[in-house]
Amino acid sequence: MNPRYKILPKSFKAQNFLSKSNQTLTRSFSSSSTPPLSSLPHPNELAELLHATRSSKCLSRLHALLAVTGAIFRDTSAVTALVEAYLSSGSPGSAASVFAGAHRRRPTVYALNLAVRCFSVHGFHRELLDLYRSACAFCGSDNFTFPPVIKACAAVGCLRLGREVHGRVLLAGHGGNVGVQTALLDMYAKAGWISVSRTVFDCMAQRDLVSWNAMIAGYSLNGCFREAIEAMQEMQRDGMRANASTLVALVGVCSAAGDSDAGHTLHALALKCGALGDESLAPAFISMYAAFDDIISSRLLFDLQPGKDLVSYNSMISAYMQHDKWKESFEVFRLMRRAGLGPNLVTVVSVLPTCSDFYGVKLGDSVHGMVIKSGLAEQVVVSALVSMYSKLGELDSAVHLFCSCTEKSSLLWNSVISGYLVNSKWDMAVDTFCKMQTEGVAPDATTVVKVISGCKHIKDLRMAKSIHAYAVRNRFGLNQSVMNALLAMYADCGELSNSCKLFQKMEVRNLISWNTIISGYAGIGETEASVRLFCQMCQAGLQFDVVTLIGLISGISVAEDATIGESLHSLAVKSGCVTDVSLANTLITMYSNCGSVEACQRLFDSLSYRSTVSYNVLMTGYRKNNLSEEIVPLFYQMLKNEQEPNHITLLNLFPVCQSQSQGKSVHCYAIRNFFGLDTSIITSAICMYSRFNNVDYSCKLFDSVGEKNIIVWNCILSAFVQCRLADNAFDFFRQMCFLNVKPDTVTMLALLSACSQIGNTDLAECVTALILQNGFGGALSVANALIDMHSRCGNILFARELFDRSVAKDSVTWSAMINAYSLHGDGKSALEILSMMIGSGVEPDDITFVSILSACSHSGLVEQARALFKSLQIDYGITPRMEHYACMVDLLGRTGHLDEAHDIVRSMPFRPSESLLESLLGACRFHGNSKIGEAVGKLLIDSCHSNSRSYVMLSNIYASVGKWNDYEWLRLDMEAKGLRKDVGISSIE
Repeated sequence: MNPRYKILPKSFKAQNFLSKSNQTLTRSFSSSSTPPLSSLPHPNELAELLHATRSSKCLSRLHALLAVTGAIFRDTSAVTALVEAYLSSGSPGSAASVFAGAHRRRPTVYALNLAVRCFSVHGFHRELLDLYRSACAFCGSDNFTFPPVIKACAAVGCLRLGREVHGRVLLAGHGGNVGVQTALLDMYAKAGWISVSRTVFDCMAQRDLVSWNAMIAGYSLNGCFREAIEAMQEMQRDGMRANASTLVALVGVCSAAGDSDAGHTLHALALKCGALGDESLAPAFISMYAAFDDIISSRLLFDLQPGKDLVSYNSMISAYMQHDKWKESFEVFRLMRRAGLGPNLVTVVSVLPTCSDFYGVKLGDSVHGMVIKSGLAEQVVVSALVSMYSKLGELDSAVHLFCSCTEKSSLLWNSVISGYLVNSKWDMAVDTFCKMQTEGVAPDATTVVKVISGCKHIKDLRMAKSIHAYAVRNRFGLNQSVMNALLAMYADCGELSNSCKLFQKMEVRNLISWNTIISGYAGIGETEASVRLFCQMCQAGLQFDVVTLIGLISGISVAEDATIGESLHSLAVKSGCVTDVSLANTLITMYSNCGSVEACQRLFDSLSYRSTVSYNVLMTGYRKNNLSEEIVPLFYQMLKNEQEPNHITLLNLFPVCQSQSQGKSVHCYAIRNFFGLDTSIITSAICMYSRFNNVDYSCKLFDSVGEKNIIVWNCILSAFVQCRLADNAFDFFRQMCFLNVKPDTVTMLALLSACSQIGNTDLAECVTALILQNGFGGALSVANALIDMHSRCGNILFARELFDRSVAKDSVTWSAMINAYSLHGDGKSALEILSMMIGSGVEPDDITFVSILSACSHSGLVEQARALFKSLQIDYGITPRMEHYACMVDLLGRTGHLDEAHDIVRSMPFRPSESLLESLLGACRFHGNSKIGEAVGKLLIDSCHSNSRSYVMLSNIYASVGKWNDYEWLRLDMEAKGLRKDVGISSIE
């Protein structure tokens, strides 16, 4: 039987106790009279029996026995043992019922303290608070009640109740108790109110070492490195000597702050005072060096330990895991096994991810078998196994293992919900959340956060609001993790207004809350709003971090906001955050979005470490700024520096391949180095092959996709349009409809382009009807394409009708109509549309000017074209591109202004294209201007991409003016280069 489907049986000791309890219960219930109290086991034996019992059925029978005998109302130790037994089995509700039933009238403070301690020890903090609320109305509280209650408030993030408890402490006169005050300062520190925590600390008349350590740990938790060091120095002046707990807290500060010098100093202090031998301190230093990216020192410290305990092994395993060194992590685990140390829950939970991230399912099965053999099949380990199988894609095994558990804790439910989320089964995750409640397991904050994540991915706003209502009803409204998840969910679902309202209602906003709302506004391009929130956050006394800056900078994508981006870059340099690779990558992206490629390159060159993401963002920047020739050399540099390309790298490479052979090389690299090609890579490869008219390869790649979504279908349709195979595009569209694949806007745009190629009016009307029937007529991009299609199919009147009906017109709409009149040789109407466009407040862009200059060229409107070409740069600040020069040269050549056309060619800031020169050469031949024709012809022939057309046109010019020597020389040169005259054909429709 596969080990992944087995659960560990109970220990033999527990079985013996269960057998004994069954015998006791059988004797008791076989008698018709109430069994006497003496028939019960001794209280100590009963407590041990209850502790060993894990079966809910047996616990219920023992509970019934205690109730029947009346022991539950007289024996406090029996009640306490039963409460603890229910808590150990993960049933806090039953434990609370036992306490309520045993103290129906008025519980004593002593009984309340015992119950509260049990709930606190087992980590049921929310249930502890419910118990306290119900019991404190009937009995008082003392110094032993308040610390676990305050600890529970801190654990669930319920600061409001914590403050109420603080008030009760003061009213009850326990405000001077050291234990209570220590719990209070710890609670405020964990809530982020470190100033209040310090106030409580300063009010303490007596401070013990635990209080000092709690204060130092509070500073550590809130990232106050300097204050933590000062507190330790103050503690030493107060006559207290730092112990291992003090140093552990300070080591945590050093790790969080990344201060390696302070870390080394603490290490030296630990050696000097002899505290390094403490079993908690060496593992802390191992973790600290790992946080400093000094994994070698971590391993050295680990190897130098004379007697390594299980905690040290676990710390070293976690250190390697932190640096994605899965193999080394598992090797330490093997060393631990050879040393004769058996794994504990922490070991197993640490080792299982190595199986999912490095070794695979076979080793995962082996570890699963070891778990069964070692008797570690606790709920937490089963949950880790479910997570491991889920990450390996073995979702069926994970669900089977989950279902095989008879008793499921909230942790196990959370693991299977996470498994569904990891495998993109969003709906199943939400359904499991609902099923969890029907089976009587109360979701905790972690569950709610996970389900909110599922709602975020499926964009199910209705379900998300239901989860929000559930969170409010069940008092999760004060849990910051839940509130932050809701903030992010509303922002991702496009409901930023709801996210803002929720943010305003939050009583306590931590750094994550501010980062979430700032990133939300930055994500929709509201740069000013995000910066304003950032200023408010700083005024509230919160220190920003790398995530804050990343959120702010990621929203800057236009050149107008580049000044703000530069200011944030300066702030990052000043705060020392710029060394973070993620922030540097975000800055590179920002500068590329703003068109500052030089800044991207300088920032990239300044990085001490360049990750795969760094190379990818620079490649994307080159592609966005039309510097495609820089991408392939950067890719080779990436390989040279031993950075592994990922699918983003290939998505940047495919569009810039200069030849089909280069594209095939990239394709082969993907096949060799990737286990199964992602759909996005396949679609990118389809587009690459279609650029080189290799439709056969495109179709083969399309057929290789198993489950084809609309993106894949749109890609193959676009490939046929690219290869001018419009009929094939319509054939595949019919197949797509037959398979019930719902088209989208991109599909319609591909069909419109295909119809434009065919030029059939009837087909154009059919496509138009299809678009209107499917509700795509309102999309502006589709409306613009409809105008262009009908004009290309000859129906200029209907194109104008569509244009006039269009309520929302952008620059593309106006350009499409101008281009329509250009195609039909109606330059006058095109100029009228341009005047209407400017009058409506829409500024023409470079594409609009290409269309209007082309219309002037087709209609011979020389003066108007000259004026427009002059205003292009003077009035609108548009730098003329090759297309603008080509239109002017074509117009001047058609109208016989050859000298002016030649002057434009000579004054161009870049090398003229071959099509432009061929146009001017044809005009020279038509008008018989051999002088300019010879100069233009030589430019064409000298280019590295010269073709036979250029030679033939120039030779005809020589022949027309009687330059037969030049004619013969040109023909001989043409033959020497292997060029042949294209054979003429006649096309009759």
